[in-house]
Amino acid sequence: MFSYGIMPPVMFAGMVLFMLIGFPVAFSLAAVGLFFGIIGIFTGHFTPEFLQALPLRVFGILSNELLLAIPFFTFMGAILERCGLAEDLLEGTGHLFGKVPGGLAYAVILVGAVLGAITGTVAASVIAMGVISLPIMMRYGYNMRIATGVIAASGTITQLIPPSLVLILLADQLGRSVGDMYRGAIGPSVLQVVLFALFILAVSIMRPHYVPPLPADIRVQRGWPLIRRILWGMIPSIVLIFLVLGTIFLGLATPTEAGAMGAIGALVLAAMHNRLTWPLVRQAMESTMRLTSMVVFILIGSTVFTLVFQGVDGAHWIEHLLTGLPGGQIGFLIFVNIFIFFLAFFLDFFEIAFIIIPLLAPVASALGIDLVWFGVLLCVNMQTSFMHPPFGFALFYLRGIAPREVKSSDIYLGAIPWVALQIILVAIVIIWPETVSAFLKAEKAIDPSTIELNVPMPDDQAPAGGGGNPFGEEGAQNPFETPGDAAPAAPDFGAPVDGALPQPDFGAPTK
Repeated sequence: MFSYGIMPPVMFAGMVLFMLIGFPVAFSLAAVGLFFGIIGIFTGHFTPEFLQALPLRVFGILSNELLLAIPFFTFMGAILERCGLAEDLLEGTGHLFGKVPGGLAYAVILVGAVLGAITGTVAASVIAMGVISLPIMMRYGYNMRIATGVIAASGTITQLIPPSLVLILLADQLGRSVGDMYRGAIGPSVLQVVLFALFILAVSIMRPHYVPPLPADIRVQRGWPLIRRILWGMIPSIVLIFLVLGTIFLGLATPTEAGAMGAIGALVLAAMHNRLTWPLVRQAMESTMRLTSMVVFILIGSTVFTLVFQGVDGAHWIEHLLTGLPGGQIGFLIFVNIFIFFLAFFLDFFEIAFIIIPLLAPVASALGIDLVWFGVLLCVNMQTSFMHPPFGFALFYLRGIAPREVKSSDIYLGAIPWVALQIILVAIVIIWPETVSAFLKAEKAIDPSTIELNVPMPDDQAPAGGGGNPFGEEGAQNPFETPGDAAPAAPDFGAPVDGALPQPDFGAPTK
Protein backbone atom coordinates (compact mmCIF):
# COMPACT_ATOMS: atom_id res chain seq x y z
CA MET A 1 0.00 0.00 0.00
CA PHE A 2 2.81 2.43 0.91
CA SER A 3 5.48 1.00 -1.38
CA TYR A 4 5.87 4.41 -3.03
CA GLY A 5 5.46 6.51 0.09
CA ILE A 6 2.47 7.97 1.84
CA MET A 7 1.75 10.81 -0.60
CA PRO A 8 0.01 8.87 -3.44
CA PRO A 9 -2.67 7.16 -1.27
CA VAL A 10 -3.23 10.31 0.82
CA MET A 11 -3.60 12.42 -2.32
CA PHE A 12 -6.05 9.93 -3.85
CA ALA A 13 -8.06 9.90 -0.60
CA GLY A 14 -8.10 13.71 -0.60
CA MET A 15 -9.56 13.73 -4.10
CA VAL A 16 -12.31 11.31 -3.05
CA LEU A 17 -13.06 13.43 0.03
CA PHE A 18 -13.47 16.60 -2.06
CA MET A 19 -15.78 14.72 -4.44
CA LEU A 20 -17.99 13.54 -1.58
CA ILE A 21 -18.23 17.05 -0.17
CA GLY A 22 -19.82 18.10 -3.44
CA PHE A 23 -17.43 20.90 -4.42
CA PRO A 24 -17.29 21.39 -8.22
CA VAL A 25 -15.11 18.69 -9.74
CA ALA A 26 -12.90 20.90 -11.92
CA PHE A 27 -11.92 23.16 -9.02
CA SER A 28 -11.64 20.22 -6.60
CA LEU A 29 -9.07 18.52 -8.81
CA ALA A 30 -7.00 21.68 -9.27
CA ALA A 31 -7.15 22.52 -5.56
CA VAL A 32 -6.14 19.01 -4.46
CA GLY A 33 -3.29 18.95 -6.98
CA LEU A 34 -1.84 22.33 -5.97
CA PHE A 35 -2.37 21.69 -2.24
CA PHE A 36 -0.51 18.39 -2.26
CA GLY A 37 2.07 19.80 -4.64
CA ILE A 38 2.97 22.51 -2.09
CA ILE A 39 3.03 19.96 0.73
CA GLY A 40 5.21 17.65 -1.36
CA ILE A 41 7.71 20.46 -2.05
CA PHE A 42 8.14 21.24 1.66
CA THR A 43 8.37 17.55 2.64
CA GLY A 44 10.71 16.64 -0.21
CA HIS A 45 8.25 14.28 -1.94
CA PHE A 46 7.66 16.51 -4.98
CA THR A 47 10.07 18.33 -7.27
CA PRO A 48 8.92 21.91 -8.02
CA GLU A 49 10.32 21.65 -11.56
CA PHE A 50 7.26 19.51 -12.42
CA LEU A 51 5.07 22.59 -12.17
CA GLN A 52 7.01 24.23 -14.99
CA ALA A 53 5.20 21.87 -17.36
CA LEU A 54 1.77 23.06 -16.20
CA PRO A 55 1.44 26.09 -18.56
CA LEU A 56 2.45 23.91 -21.50
CA ARG A 57 -0.15 21.30 -20.53
CA VAL A 58 -2.90 23.92 -20.31
CA PHE A 59 -1.86 25.33 -23.69
CA GLY A 60 -1.90 21.79 -25.11
CA ILE A 61 -5.49 21.31 -23.92
CA LEU A 62 -6.69 24.58 -25.42
CA SER A 63 -4.92 23.92 -28.73
CA ASN A 64 -5.99 20.27 -29.05
CA GLU A 65 -7.74 20.05 -32.41
CA LEU A 66 -9.35 16.70 -31.55
CA LEU A 67 -11.30 18.24 -28.65
CA LEU A 68 -12.72 20.78 -31.09
CA ALA A 69 -15.00 17.97 -32.30
CA ILE A 70 -16.92 18.16 -28.98
CA PRO A 71 -18.59 21.55 -29.59
CA PHE A 72 -19.36 20.58 -33.19
CA PHE A 73 -21.13 17.36 -32.22
CA THR A 74 -22.85 19.06 -29.27
CA PHE A 75 -24.16 21.83 -31.52
CA MET A 76 -25.33 19.25 -34.05
CA GLY A 77 -27.22 17.33 -31.38
CA ALA A 78 -28.80 20.47 -29.96
CA ILE A 79 -30.09 21.49 -33.41
CA LEU A 80 -31.42 18.02 -34.24
CA GLU A 81 -33.15 17.82 -30.88
CA ARG A 82 -35.52 20.61 -31.96
CA CYS A 83 -35.64 20.31 -35.77
CA GLY A 84 -38.52 17.78 -35.99
CA LEU A 85 -36.46 14.85 -37.26
CA ALA A 86 -37.20 12.70 -34.20
CA GLU A 87 -40.94 13.32 -34.56
CA ASP A 88 -40.98 12.08 -38.15
CA LEU A 89 -38.90 9.02 -37.32
CA LEU A 90 -40.89 8.05 -34.24
CA GLU A 91 -44.32 8.58 -35.71
CA GLY A 92 -43.47 6.72 -38.92
CA THR A 93 -41.81 3.72 -37.24
CA GLY A 94 -44.50 3.73 -34.54
CA HIS A 95 -47.18 3.20 -37.19
CA LEU A 96 -45.00 0.61 -38.93
CA PHE A 97 -44.50 -1.55 -35.80
CA GLY A 98 -47.67 -0.49 -33.98
CA LYS A 99 -49.73 -3.54 -34.89
CA VAL A 100 -47.44 -5.95 -32.97
CA PRO A 101 -47.15 -6.12 -29.16
CA GLY A 102 -44.34 -3.86 -28.05
CA GLY A 103 -44.35 -2.08 -31.41
CA LEU A 104 -43.90 1.37 -29.90
CA ALA A 105 -41.00 0.09 -27.77
CA TYR A 106 -39.30 -1.37 -30.86
CA ALA A 107 -39.76 1.99 -32.60
CA VAL A 108 -38.18 3.81 -29.64
CA ILE A 109 -35.17 1.46 -29.67
CA LEU A 110 -34.66 1.81 -33.43
CA VAL A 111 -35.06 5.57 -33.43
CA GLY A 112 -32.80 5.82 -30.39
CA ALA A 113 -30.04 4.08 -32.35
CA VAL A 114 -30.56 6.33 -35.40
CA LEU A 115 -30.60 9.50 -33.30
CA GLY A 116 -27.51 8.27 -31.49
CA ALA A 117 -25.70 7.91 -34.82
CA ILE A 118 -26.46 11.50 -35.81
CA THR A 119 -26.56 13.46 -32.54
CA GLY A 120 -23.99 11.90 -30.20
CA THR A 121 -25.74 13.31 -27.09
CA VAL A 122 -28.00 11.53 -24.60
CA ALA A 123 -30.08 14.60 -23.78
CA ALA A 124 -31.25 15.05 -27.37
CA SER A 125 -32.39 11.43 -27.70
CA VAL A 126 -34.08 11.06 -24.31
CA ILE A 127 -35.91 14.39 -24.44
CA ALA A 128 -37.09 13.98 -28.02
CA MET A 129 -38.35 10.42 -27.55
CA GLY A 130 -39.82 11.15 -24.13
CA VAL A 131 -41.85 14.11 -25.34
CA ILE A 132 -43.25 12.23 -28.33
CA SER A 133 -43.64 8.59 -27.33
CA LEU A 134 -44.24 8.62 -23.57
CA PRO A 135 -47.72 10.24 -23.76
CA ILE A 136 -48.74 7.75 -26.48
CA MET A 137 -47.50 4.79 -24.42
CA MET A 138 -49.40 6.08 -21.38
CA ARG A 139 -52.57 6.61 -23.40
CA TYR A 140 -52.65 3.09 -24.80
CA GLY A 141 -51.85 1.13 -21.65
CA TYR A 142 -48.10 0.50 -21.60
CA ASN A 143 -46.67 -0.51 -18.26
CA MET A 144 -45.17 2.66 -16.82
CA ARG A 145 -41.84 1.07 -15.83
CA ILE A 146 -41.39 -0.53 -19.24
CA ALA A 147 -42.25 2.73 -21.01
CA THR A 148 -39.89 4.93 -18.98
CA GLY A 149 -37.14 2.31 -18.97
CA VAL A 150 -37.08 1.79 -22.74
CA ILE A 151 -37.00 5.54 -23.42
CA ALA A 152 -34.12 6.20 -21.00
CA ALA A 153 -32.15 3.12 -22.09
CA SER A 154 -32.54 3.83 -25.81
CA GLY A 155 -31.18 7.31 -25.19
CA THR A 156 -28.04 5.88 -23.60
CA ILE A 157 -27.23 3.95 -26.79
CA THR A 158 -25.98 7.35 -27.92
CA GLN A 159 -23.03 6.99 -25.54
CA LEU A 160 -21.79 3.88 -27.35
CA ILE A 161 -22.83 4.25 -30.97
CA PRO A 162 -20.56 6.54 -33.04
CA PRO A 163 -20.16 9.54 -33.09
CA SER A 164 -20.25 9.30 -29.30
CA LEU A 165 -18.62 12.09 -27.30
CA VAL A 166 -17.40 9.49 -24.80
CA LEU A 167 -15.42 7.71 -27.52
CA ILE A 168 -13.77 10.99 -28.53
CA LEU A 169 -12.69 11.66 -24.94
CA LEU A 170 -11.47 8.10 -24.44
CA ALA A 171 -9.48 8.23 -27.67
CA ASP A 172 -7.82 11.44 -26.49
CA GLN A 173 -6.98 10.04 -23.04
CA LEU A 174 -5.81 6.65 -24.33
CA GLY A 175 -3.78 8.11 -27.19
CA ARG A 176 -5.63 6.15 -29.86
CA SER A 177 -7.34 7.07 -33.12
CA VAL A 178 -10.94 8.23 -32.93
CA GLY A 179 -11.64 6.30 -36.14
CA ASP A 180 -10.42 3.08 -34.52
CA MET A 181 -12.58 3.73 -31.45
CA TYR A 182 -15.59 4.30 -33.69
CA ARG A 183 -14.94 1.11 -35.67
CA GLY A 184 -14.49 -0.91 -32.49
CA ALA A 185 -17.81 0.35 -31.09
CA ILE A 186 -19.87 -0.83 -34.08
CA GLY A 187 -20.21 -4.43 -32.86
CA PRO A 188 -21.19 -3.61 -29.25
CA SER A 189 -23.64 -0.96 -30.52
CA VAL A 190 -25.45 -3.52 -32.68
CA LEU A 191 -25.44 -6.03 -29.82
CA GLN A 192 -26.90 -3.39 -27.49
CA VAL A 193 -29.83 -2.78 -29.84
CA VAL A 194 -30.39 -6.54 -30.25
CA LEU A 195 -30.36 -7.11 -26.46
CA PHE A 196 -32.89 -4.33 -25.91
CA ALA A 197 -35.16 -5.68 -28.66
CA LEU A 198 -34.91 -9.23 -27.26
CA PHE A 199 -35.96 -7.95 -23.84
CA ILE A 200 -39.07 -6.30 -25.31
CA LEU A 201 -39.79 -9.52 -27.20
CA ALA A 202 -39.56 -11.51 -23.97
CA VAL A 203 -41.89 -9.05 -22.21
CA SER A 204 -44.39 -9.21 -25.08
CA ILE A 205 -44.45 -13.02 -24.80
CA MET A 206 -44.62 -13.34 -20.99
CA ARG A 207 -46.55 -10.12 -20.17
CA PRO A 208 -48.32 -9.04 -23.40
CA HIS A 209 -50.58 -6.64 -21.48
CA TYR A 210 -47.50 -4.63 -20.47
CA VAL A 211 -46.79 -3.69 -24.12
CA PRO A 212 -50.11 -3.77 -26.04
CA PRO A 213 -50.25 -3.06 -29.79
CA LEU A 214 -51.71 0.21 -31.01
CA PRO A 215 -55.41 0.15 -31.90
CA ALA A 216 -56.18 -0.10 -35.60
CA ASP A 217 -58.18 3.15 -35.59
CA ILE A 218 -55.09 5.28 -34.93
CA ARG A 219 -52.90 3.47 -37.46
CA VAL A 220 -54.48 5.39 -40.30
CA GLN A 221 -51.43 5.58 -42.53
CA ARG A 222 -50.64 2.49 -44.55
CA GLY A 223 -48.93 1.58 -47.79
CA TRP A 224 -47.02 4.18 -49.79
CA PRO A 225 -47.95 7.24 -47.61
CA LEU A 226 -46.47 5.48 -44.57
CA ILE A 227 -43.36 4.39 -46.47
CA ARG A 228 -42.88 7.93 -47.81
CA ARG A 229 -43.14 9.37 -44.31
CA ILE A 230 -40.54 6.93 -43.00
CA LEU A 231 -38.21 7.64 -45.92
CA TRP A 232 -38.61 11.38 -45.34
CA GLY A 233 -37.13 10.86 -41.91
CA MET A 234 -34.62 8.12 -42.77
CA ILE A 235 -32.93 9.36 -45.96
CA PRO A 236 -31.72 12.69 -44.54
CA SER A 237 -30.56 10.82 -41.46
CA ILE A 238 -28.57 8.33 -43.56
CA VAL A 239 -26.97 11.19 -45.51
CA LEU A 240 -25.99 12.91 -42.27
CA ILE A 241 -24.62 9.66 -40.84
CA PHE A 242 -22.43 9.28 -43.93
CA LEU A 243 -21.22 12.88 -43.62
CA VAL A 244 -20.23 12.27 -40.00
CA LEU A 245 -19.11 8.63 -39.88
CA GLY A 246 -18.51 7.64 -43.49
CA THR A 247 -15.97 10.38 -44.07
CA ILE A 248 -14.09 9.34 -40.92
CA PHE A 249 -14.08 5.62 -41.79
CA LEU A 250 -12.98 6.32 -45.36
CA GLY A 251 -10.18 8.59 -44.18
CA LEU A 252 -11.64 11.60 -46.00
CA ALA A 253 -12.01 13.77 -42.89
CA THR A 254 -10.78 14.04 -39.33
CA PRO A 255 -13.34 13.84 -36.48
CA THR A 256 -13.19 17.61 -36.14
CA GLU A 257 -13.87 18.13 -39.86
CA ALA A 258 -16.65 15.52 -39.78
CA GLY A 259 -18.19 17.28 -36.79
CA ALA A 260 -18.15 20.57 -38.69
CA MET A 261 -19.91 18.93 -41.65
CA GLY A 262 -22.42 17.38 -39.24
CA ALA A 263 -23.19 20.78 -37.72
CA ILE A 264 -23.85 22.21 -41.21
CA GLY A 265 -25.96 19.15 -42.06
CA ALA A 266 -28.04 19.65 -38.92
CA LEU A 267 -28.75 23.24 -39.93
CA VAL A 268 -29.83 22.02 -43.39
CA LEU A 269 -32.16 19.42 -41.85
CA ALA A 270 -33.67 22.06 -39.58
CA ALA A 271 -34.28 24.26 -42.64
CA MET A 272 -35.90 21.30 -44.49
CA HIS A 273 -38.34 20.90 -41.59
CA ASN A 274 -39.02 24.68 -41.47
CA ARG A 275 -37.57 24.87 -37.94
CA LEU A 276 -34.40 26.89 -38.59
CA THR A 277 -34.92 30.07 -36.58
CA TRP A 278 -32.63 32.41 -34.70
CA PRO A 279 -33.99 31.34 -31.25
CA LEU A 280 -33.24 27.69 -32.17
CA VAL A 281 -29.66 28.51 -33.18
CA ARG A 282 -29.16 30.69 -30.11
CA GLN A 283 -30.36 27.95 -27.74
CA ALA A 284 -28.10 25.43 -29.43
CA MET A 285 -25.13 27.77 -29.16
CA GLU A 286 -25.80 28.41 -25.47
CA SER A 287 -26.01 24.69 -24.60
CA THR A 288 -22.86 24.04 -26.65
CA MET A 289 -21.01 26.82 -24.84
CA ARG A 290 -21.99 25.49 -21.40
CA LEU A 291 -20.99 21.90 -22.16
CA THR A 292 -17.71 22.84 -23.85
CA SER A 293 -16.72 25.18 -21.00
CA MET A 294 -17.43 22.44 -18.48
CA VAL A 295 -15.28 19.95 -20.40
CA VAL A 296 -12.35 22.37 -20.69
CA PHE A 297 -12.43 23.31 -16.99
CA ILE A 298 -12.61 19.67 -15.90
CA LEU A 299 -9.74 18.81 -18.23
CA ILE A 300 -7.57 21.67 -16.88
CA GLY A 301 -8.32 20.63 -13.29
CA SER A 302 -7.55 17.00 -14.05
CA THR A 303 -4.23 17.85 -15.69
CA VAL A 304 -3.17 19.78 -12.56
CA PHE A 305 -4.07 16.79 -10.39
CA THR A 306 -2.43 14.28 -12.74
CA LEU A 307 0.80 16.29 -13.00
CA VAL A 308 1.27 16.40 -9.23
CA PHE A 309 0.06 12.81 -8.79
CA GLN A 310 2.67 11.58 -11.24
CA GLY A 311 5.31 13.73 -9.56
CA VAL A 312 4.74 11.94 -6.24
CA ASP A 313 4.95 8.53 -8.00
CA GLY A 314 1.19 8.06 -7.96
CA ALA A 315 1.16 6.41 -11.40
CA HIS A 316 3.67 3.79 -10.22
CA TRP A 317 1.61 3.27 -7.06
CA ILE A 318 -1.56 2.61 -9.08
CA GLU A 319 0.32 0.30 -11.46
CA HIS A 320 1.84 -1.61 -8.53
CA LEU A 321 -1.59 -2.11 -6.94
CA LEU A 322 -3.44 -3.18 -10.08
CA THR A 323 -0.79 -5.39 -11.67
CA GLY A 324 -0.59 -7.31 -8.42
CA LEU A 325 -4.24 -8.35 -8.56
CA PRO A 326 -4.86 -12.10 -8.76
CA GLY A 327 -6.01 -13.42 -12.13
CA GLY A 328 -3.81 -11.32 -14.40
CA GLN A 329 -5.74 -9.62 -17.21
CA ILE A 330 -9.12 -11.09 -16.22
CA GLY A 331 -8.67 -10.08 -12.59
CA PHE A 332 -7.70 -6.56 -13.64
CA LEU A 333 -10.70 -6.25 -16.01
CA ILE A 334 -13.17 -7.51 -13.41
CA PHE A 335 -11.84 -5.13 -10.77
CA VAL A 336 -11.78 -2.14 -13.13
CA ASN A 337 -15.32 -2.71 -14.40
CA ILE A 338 -16.72 -3.09 -10.88
CA PHE A 339 -14.78 0.00 -9.82
CA ILE A 340 -16.05 2.06 -12.78
CA PHE A 341 -19.62 0.84 -12.24
CA PHE A 342 -19.73 2.01 -8.62
CA LEU A 343 -17.75 5.17 -9.37
CA ALA A 344 -20.43 6.09 -11.92
CA PHE A 345 -22.90 6.44 -9.03
CA PHE A 346 -21.08 9.65 -8.07
CA LEU A 347 -19.23 10.87 -11.18
CA ASP A 348 -20.38 11.44 -14.74
CA PHE A 349 -18.52 10.13 -17.75
CA PHE A 350 -16.52 13.35 -18.29
CA GLU A 351 -15.02 13.13 -14.81
CA ILE A 352 -14.32 9.40 -15.11
CA ALA A 353 -12.64 9.87 -18.51
CA PHE A 354 -10.39 12.69 -17.32
CA ILE A 355 -9.54 11.42 -13.81
CA ILE A 356 -9.58 7.63 -13.83
CA ILE A 357 -8.70 6.61 -17.40
CA PRO A 358 -5.22 8.22 -17.39
CA LEU A 359 -4.43 6.15 -14.28
CA LEU A 360 -5.73 2.88 -15.77
CA ALA A 361 -4.29 3.15 -19.30
CA PRO A 362 -0.61 2.49 -18.37
CA VAL A 363 -1.61 -0.56 -16.33
CA ALA A 364 -3.73 -1.98 -19.18
CA SER A 365 -0.87 -1.42 -21.62
CA ALA A 366 1.60 -3.11 -19.25
CA LEU A 367 -0.70 -6.14 -19.06
CA GLY A 368 -0.81 -6.40 -22.87
CA ILE A 369 -4.43 -5.26 -23.26
CA ASP A 370 -5.32 -3.54 -26.53
CA LEU A 371 -6.23 0.03 -25.59
CA VAL A 372 -8.87 0.42 -28.33
CA TRP A 373 -10.70 -2.67 -27.03
CA PHE A 374 -10.19 -1.45 -23.46
CA GLY A 375 -11.65 1.96 -24.31
CA VAL A 376 -14.75 0.48 -25.96
CA LEU A 377 -15.25 -1.84 -22.97
CA LEU A 378 -15.13 1.10 -20.55
CA CYS A 379 -17.54 3.02 -22.79
CA VAL A 380 -20.02 0.15 -22.56
CA ASN A 381 -19.63 0.20 -18.78
CA MET A 382 -20.01 3.98 -18.49
CA GLN A 383 -23.41 3.79 -20.15
CA THR A 384 -24.72 2.68 -16.78
CA SER A 385 -23.78 6.08 -15.28
CA PHE A 386 -26.80 7.52 -17.13
CA MET A 387 -29.17 4.86 -15.84
CA HIS A 388 -28.64 4.41 -12.11
CA PRO A 389 -29.16 6.79 -9.18
CA PRO A 390 -28.28 9.23 -7.82
CA PHE A 391 -26.74 10.90 -10.90
CA GLY A 392 -28.44 9.05 -13.76
CA PHE A 393 -28.76 11.96 -16.17
CA ALA A 394 -31.04 10.05 -18.55
CA LEU A 395 -33.44 9.59 -15.64
CA PHE A 396 -33.18 13.30 -14.80
CA TYR A 397 -33.95 14.27 -18.39
CA LEU A 398 -36.93 11.93 -18.44
CA ARG A 399 -38.20 13.19 -15.08
CA GLY A 400 -38.03 16.75 -16.41
CA ILE A 401 -40.28 16.13 -19.41
CA ALA A 402 -42.54 13.35 -18.04
CA PRO A 403 -46.12 14.25 -16.98
CA ARG A 404 -46.77 14.71 -13.27
CA GLU A 405 -48.73 11.47 -13.00
CA VAL A 406 -45.55 9.51 -13.77
CA LYS A 407 -43.98 8.56 -10.44
CA SER A 408 -40.26 9.00 -9.89
CA SER A 409 -40.20 5.50 -8.38
CA ASP A 410 -41.45 4.08 -11.69
CA ILE A 411 -38.66 5.87 -13.56
CA TYR A 412 -35.92 4.60 -11.24
CA LEU A 413 -37.26 1.06 -10.86
CA GLY A 414 -37.94 0.83 -14.57
CA ALA A 415 -34.23 1.44 -15.26
CA ILE A 416 -33.04 -1.66 -13.35
CA PRO A 417 -33.61 -4.31 -16.11
CA TRP A 418 -31.86 -2.11 -18.67
CA VAL A 419 -28.85 -1.59 -16.42
CA ALA A 420 -28.68 -5.39 -16.11
CA LEU A 421 -28.69 -5.68 -19.93
CA GLN A 422 -25.82 -3.21 -20.15
CA ILE A 423 -23.84 -5.24 -17.61
CA ILE A 424 -24.52 -8.36 -19.70
CA LEU A 425 -23.04 -6.54 -22.69
CA VAL A 426 -19.92 -5.78 -20.63
CA ALA A 427 -19.54 -9.51 -19.95
CA ILE A 428 -20.07 -10.34 -23.65
CA VAL A 429 -17.32 -7.92 -24.73
CA ILE A 430 -14.90 -9.42 -22.17
CA ILE A 431 -15.68 -13.02 -23.10
CA TRP A 432 -15.70 -12.39 -26.87
CA PRO A 433 -13.21 -9.64 -27.72
CA GLU A 434 -13.98 -10.25 -31.40
CA THR A 435 -17.12 -8.15 -30.94
CA VAL A 436 -14.75 -5.18 -31.00
CA SER A 437 -11.66 -6.37 -32.87
CA ALA A 438 -13.59 -7.79 -35.84
CA PHE A 439 -14.32 -4.26 -37.09
CA LEU A 440 -10.79 -2.94 -36.65
CA LYS A 441 -8.28 -2.77 -39.47
CA ALA A 442 -5.78 -5.60 -39.09
CA GLU A 443 -2.24 -4.33 -38.75
CA LYS A 444 0.17 -5.89 -41.22
CA ALA A 445 2.78 -7.83 -39.29
CA ILE A 446 6.20 -8.22 -40.92
CA ASP A 447 8.33 -11.24 -40.09
CA PRO A 448 11.99 -10.12 -40.05
CA SER A 449 13.14 -13.61 -41.03
CA THR A 450 11.41 -13.26 -44.41
CA ILE A 451 13.23 -10.07 -45.36
CA GLU A 452 15.80 -10.48 -48.14
CA LEU A 453 18.20 -7.77 -49.25
CA ASN A 454 19.09 -8.18 -52.94
CA VAL A 455 21.22 -5.35 -54.30
CA PRO A 456 22.19 -6.13 -57.94
CA MET A 457 25.33 -4.54 -59.28
CA PRO A 458 24.77 -2.16 -62.21
CA ASP A 459 27.29 -4.02 -64.41
CA ASP A 460 25.86 -7.50 -64.93
CA GLN A 461 28.79 -8.46 -67.22
CA ALA A 462 31.47 -8.11 -64.52
CA PRO A 463 34.05 -10.91 -64.36
CA ALA A 464 33.63 -13.57 -61.72
CA GLY A 465 36.75 -12.45 -59.91
CA GLY A 466 35.52 -8.88 -59.58
CA GLY A 467 36.87 -5.84 -61.34
CA GLY A 468 33.50 -4.53 -62.50
CA ASN A 469 33.02 -0.78 -62.51
CA PRO A 470 29.96 0.16 -60.41
CA PHE A 471 30.23 3.83 -61.35
CA GLY A 472 29.36 3.71 -64.97
CA GLU A 473 29.97 1.95 -68.23
CA GLU A 474 33.07 -0.04 -69.02
CA GLY A 475 36.05 2.21 -69.48
CA ALA A 476 34.65 5.11 -67.46
CA GLN A 477 36.92 6.82 -64.98
CA ASN A 478 36.70 5.60 -61.37
CA PRO A 479 36.52 8.71 -59.14
CA PHE A 480 38.62 7.02 -56.48
CA GLU A 481 41.55 6.23 -58.78
CA THR A 482 44.25 8.45 -60.24
CA PRO A 483 44.94 8.30 -63.97
CA GLY A 484 46.95 5.24 -64.99
CA ASP A 485 46.17 3.39 -61.73
CA ALA A 486 49.15 5.16 -60.10
CA ALA A 487 49.28 5.51 -56.37
CA PRO A 488 48.14 8.94 -55.20
CA ALA A 489 50.89 11.34 -54.14
CA ALA A 490 51.49 11.95 -50.46
CA PRO A 491 50.15 15.27 -49.19
CA ASP A 492 52.69 18.09 -48.91
CA PHE A 493 52.40 20.03 -45.68
CA GLY A 494 55.10 22.50 -46.54
CA ALA A 495 58.18 20.63 -45.16
CA PRO A 496 61.66 21.94 -46.23
CA VAL A 497 63.43 20.24 -49.08
CA ASP A 498 66.28 18.91 -46.93
CA GLY A 499 63.73 17.29 -44.59
CA ALA A 500 64.77 19.32 -41.51
CA LEU A 501 61.80 20.56 -39.56
CA PRO A 502 61.93 24.09 -38.18
CA GLN A 503 62.06 24.36 -34.39
CA PRO A 504 59.11 26.19 -32.83
CA ASP A 505 59.82 29.41 -31.01
CA PHE A 506 57.86 29.64 -27.76
CA GLY A 507 59.21 33.04 -26.90
CA ALA A 508 62.12 32.11 -24.59
CA PRO A 509 63.24 35.00 -22.39
CA THR A 510 66.31 36.97 -23.53
CA LYS A 511 69.30 37.48 -21.31
